[in-house]
Amino acid sequence: MTEPKTRILYVEDNRDSREMIVTLLRETNDNYDVTAVETAAEALAIDDNNAFDLYILDIWLPGMDGVELCRRLRDRGVVKPIMFFSAMGVQAKDRDYVLAAGADEFLVKTVDLDRVTDTVARLLSRSNESEATSQT
Repeated sequence: MTEPKTRILYVEDNRDSREMIVTLLRETNDNYDVTAVETAAEALAIDDNNAFDLYILDIWLPGMDGVELCRRLRDRGVVKPIMFFSAMGVQAKDRDYVLAAGADEFLVKTVDLDRVTDTVARLLSRSNESEATSQT
């Protein structure tokens, strides 16, 4: 029996960034099923009908920003990890801001690119361990 795919929702309005991270994740682990959208509105709509194992958000999005999207996902009862990967974040208060909104991790674009795949794996592993513990 094949293992179910790990579903990741990536919300990024910049096409080049979006394609780069989607490719990076898919090449890192062929069990990752990555869905990428451009806006928070699209993310909320697709999240209505799909269960994701991890969310990766940008802060600066057209319309609703990623921080508000994070809050809304948490308000909907999403308990899976939410990670920000954004160009905003050069100051400590930026990290505090997204963590206060409910994020589990915050990486800065281009500076932390080499940490994306390890962080995704760590967050997924921690989430799976928490889920297994709560089921026993």
